[in-house]
Amino acid sequence: MDTKRYAFIFDMDGVIVDNAEYHYGAWEEFCRRKGFNYQRGDSRYWFGNTNREILEKIMGRKPGPDEIRELGEEKEAIYRELIAPDLQAVAGLEPLLMEMKASGFSVAMATSAPSENVDFVLGTLGIRHYFDPIVDASGVENGKPSPEIYLKAARLLGRVPGNCLVFEDAIAGIRSARNAGMKVVGLITTLEEEELENTEQNISDFTRTSLDQLYGILAGRK
Repeated sequence: MDTKRYAFIFDMDGVIVDNAEYHYGAWEEFCRRKGFNYQRGDSRYWFGNTNREILEKIMGRKPGPDEIRELGEEKEAIYRELIAPDLQAVAGLEPLLMEMKASGFSVAMATSAPSENVDFVLGTLGIRHYFDPIVDASGVENGKPSPEIYLKAARLLGRVPGNCLVFEDAIAGIRSARNAGMKVVGLITTLEEEELENTEQNISDFTRTSLDQLYGILAGRK
């Protein structure tokens, strides 16, 4: 395996953890407190968006930087409280990460989540050491489906975008990775399989996904 040429990039929400219901619940409670209208069905397609983009949808206007920070922190605090008792990695994730690193592959994370959530999830699960670099919402100007976050991850990895394989669960995230010129494996967590378009393959978790299979996708042996 050409470990110096290829790399793997993971989204976090819906990929590292299957947490859509907890985000739905957090937005529901946040909007209840603030008196904002909330449609759970619409929020299924918010995954991959930044809090700034989501708040614009909810509020019907563009909030200022201080407002985005304050409201975003309130919503994410609700989310962390809700998921804390149940937080666990998607099945098969850590054995796959261990094999990737043991084989010499570089592994990155590219997530629209805020830094506080990244620290919370990776710290609680004890898996931060598998990811270098980590790019979160604080590191980009434009959220997914802009390719910015994935192009930045590839640059930090020192890899050509076309030699990176991304794991994504959301439409915006898949489009972001594709716009960056990368291959994508879809996670059937947040959305139904038929909604995950333009992927190399879709998986429900990592238990039946081998590193050799993933390398085959990267190397064009799909």
